[in-house]
Amino acid sequence: MLIQSCPEISPETKTCLPPIFSVDKLKMTLPTGRIQDKVLKLLEEIGLKFLSNGRSYRPVCTDLQIDAKILKAQNIPRLVALGRHDCGFTGHDWVVEQNADVIELLDLEFDPVRIVVAMPEELGNLFELHNRVSNRSVVVASEYCRLSNNFIQRSGLDAIFVQTYGATEALPPEDADIVIDNTSSGTTLHHNRLVIVDELMKSTTRFICNKQAYEDPVKRSRLDELAMLMKSTIQAQTKVLLEMNVSNEAFQQVVNNLPSMLAPTISALFDGKGYVIKAAVSVDLIPALLPQLVTLGATDIFQYKLQKIIA
Repeated sequence: MLIQSCPEISPETKTCLPPIFSVDKLKMTLPTGRIQDKVLKLLEEIGLKFLSNGRSYRPVCTDLQIDAKILKAQNIPRLVALGRHDCGFTGHDWVVEQNADVIELLDLEFDPVRIVVAMPEELGNLFELHNRVSNRSVVVASEYCRLSNNFIQRSGLDAIFVQTYGATEALPPEDADIVIDNTSSGTTLHHNRLVIVDELMKSTTRFICNKQAYEDPVKRSRLDELAMLMKSTIQAQTKVLLEMNVSNEAFQQVVNNLPSMLAPTISALFDGKGYVIKAAVSVDLIPALLPQLVTLGATDIFQYKLQKIIA
């Protein structure tokens, strides 16, 4: 097997690159690329805005206790592990790929992708590939060095790994026999006449931090606070608050059929004319639930958007 070695962080390297922690500020890395907009929107919803002229990699945070820098998501896990930054946002695939020794504080569940193994559709499986290229090594192309080498070893392939830098799906069949890439729907692979033959892992955007930073009581408190606020905001996006009036006669039927987080909140209407019922309900239940509530006797139904849920 011909396997390209992946760069490692040696003990000597760790020793000569001490963490650069600010006593006063939390050093945060923000990702470039497609996940940046969602991350910045989420941070804005918890009160953190980042101001930039569009060219600087050092946006100014409205919270002056946060020192931010914009980096490629691929660079963030290793730099956070080394202590060059306290925390950051990156894909779980890059944490695994780099074997980064970091703490995951929150799965934001943004941009879910699968890391898959794909090959030209005329081959379709590894057995057929072996038959076609029995006289040479298989070429495996990917941005993921570690994940690819693990796959090569596990599959027992006589393979050469080729590092790519984007547009991996364009290489087969002339320049690669197998590609290992991330995909959300598989559409791009399909358009390039590739079929998925294996799935290595699933990945989403994660909020990670440096282990030593998390040992600092002040920074740990702030990191936990940020994670809690982001989690509460993400959870709120999955639910709405329903408020409705219900007569005495319809009360039990409505309550029995109304989903809620723990139990609905109930208040009596003036002069014994019924009840007000409130409940936080999953957004995906609303289309079917609202007609059902009306049929059961609920009236004056209000639907509110939630900002935070702290369960």
